[in-house]
Amino acid sequence: MVISAPVITPVNPIEYPSGDGEPVAETYDHFYAIAVLLEMLRQYLTGRQATVLGNQFLYYAQGLPRMRVAPDVMVIFDVAAGGRDNYKIWEEGQVPAVIFEITSKSTQITDIGFKRDLYAQMGVQEYWLFDPKNEWLEHQLQGYRLKGEEYEPIIDGQSLVLGLQLSIEDKKIALHRLDNGEKLPFPSELAEQVAQERQAKQELEVLLQRYRDRYGDLE
Repeated sequence: MVISAPVITPVNPIEYPSGDGEPVAETYDHFYAIAVLLEMLRQYLTGRQATVLGNQFLYYAQGLPRMRVAPDVMVIFDVAAGGRDNYKIWEEGQVPAVIFEITSKSTQITDIGFKRDLYAQMGVQEYWLFDPKNEWLEHQLQGYRLKGEEYEPIIDGQSLVLGLQLSIEDKKIALHRLDNGEKLPFPSELAEQVAQERQAKQELEVLLQRYRDRYGDLE
């Protein structure tokens, strides 16, 4: 008689939390830099098979929920667009292509040490550090590109993975397209453009109405 081994189902399935109750960012400047970068990248990648996530858990070891980090901003290609509560590499099948850490004095050791080593081991192609308060980094914005199994400094501020030129503007990361030099507008600039276009449309409608009142309908 053959005795089959019983199938054991875990009583408590492994949970992968989406939050830990910690604040998103240390200061307003850090939070604003994250939010602006996240929205600009999201707009830039609209229509592509990619997602941009901010301050969400990145789980990199199945069955080990403590093996996680929460990058400030990460871009992942070749996955479905849209948000997630968290990101599990083994489910999505892709590691982030680019990660940004909006760093501070309290996170500098982890950002420049543990996280940089971890992201290199994971195969993250580019890793960027930005210090909005310009407190501790030798260069306020500095990037690294993966070569083999180690990162090398990016000297020219160009993200070849994203096709963007990175620079600093008023405690934020500014982005210009490498193909045509066009600047990606900050959300505030985009809102101003929309308001100006709306006002111009209203002024045109007033002029057309005056014309109709004086000369009749346009033919």
